[in-house]
Amino acid sequence: MRWLLSVLLLVVSGDIRAEEFFLIPENNPKPVYPVALQRTGIVGDVKVRFVVKADGSVSKVSIVQSDHPDLAEATRVAITQWRFRPWVVEDGRPAEQEVVAPMMFRYDSDLPLHTNQLLNELKCQDLIESIAHAPEQVWLDSAAFHYTRAYLTNAFSRAMLSDEQRLDLIAKLNRKVIGIVSQCRNNPQSRFAGLLPDEIRKLL
Repeated sequence: MRWLLSVLLLVVSGDIRAEEFFLIPENNPKPVYPVALQRTGIVGDVKVRFVVKADGSVSKVSIVQSDHPDLAEATRVAITQWRFRPWVVEDGRPAEQEVVAPMMFRYDSDLPLHTNQLLNELKCQDLIESIAHAPEQVWLDSAAFHYTRAYLTNAFSRAMLSDEQRLDLIAKLNRKVIGIVSQCRNNPQSRFAGLLPDEIRKLL
């Protein structure tokens, strides 16, 4: 998952007349991208407001905007754990500072450049080995299926593949996971991509 936070979090409110005042993150865990949303292909943005106190603690966390309630909750949980470098209240520095920050929930942006090529070359034998000791309910999260969902999400603009079309393709993929694994077990030398739904295979 990729997430975004304004670098060094320049303060966004308050009357600061001294030199620019930056909040320095010290412990800022990433929001956890909910697995259920990753599986279904749902991505989105959250805008969160919170107050940082001079001791570095965070309070008054509120969601300004969110594309999905689960993304809002993941953001809220993470922000309440955040800590910043404390500062001395002097020279125009306030006792607390309000911040508004954007969070972006996406599939990894650092996926291999030619993910489609890797998926086309993936043999069933490799898929079977990767899930050999995994229970059936987590096959959906294996690298092959995760990368396929990520490719459908990252490789096409909305003009090329609308959100509705993309989510529909991911839903079809998810419904076929058990069948694809079964076919791979029966034909370990076959290619993973050849077992994908036709509409997805054509996009690889």
